[in-house]
Amino acid sequence: MQQAIKIALSAIDKNEVPVGCVIVHNDEIIACEHNMVEKNNNSTQHAEIIAINKAMKKLNSKYLDACDIYITMEPCIMCAGAISHSKIRKVIFGCYDMNNGCIEHNGKIFSKIKTNHTPEVIGGIEIEKCQKIIKDFFANKRKDND
Repeated sequence: MQQAIKIALSAIDKNEVPVGCVIVHNDEIIACEHNMVEKNNNSTQHAEIIAINKAMKKLNSKYLDACDIYITMEPCIMCAGAISHSKIRKVIFGCYDMNNGCIEHNGKIFSKIKTNHTPEVIGGIEIEKCQKIIKDFFANKRKDND
């Protein structure tokens, strides 16, 4: 999770919502990314989506069933769907997202909806650090807009 936090922090200077994502295979980081929505002018460029694509390319596989994904914030429905379809083994995330998160909130996709694949989920890891990154980012955005 520490590497995902570093990646999230690197997104701040790029005006990206600071969400960091790391994918691990056999105790080795094979993909890491932050959101690229602003840079690519594409609302689907979430950290998880980009990292999943990089990991698939690295392993030359459409499935990541021997991989774990570390994310600084609870995934949205789009990213949860990509996690399910890529068959990621375990999801470890930092802070909860009451507005857009859908693993522990807003539908609880893996526990209430039949999905292609249901990963193991562990939430709230390094929650204070992850929350602070997001809260500070949006507080600064509001201050800049005043």
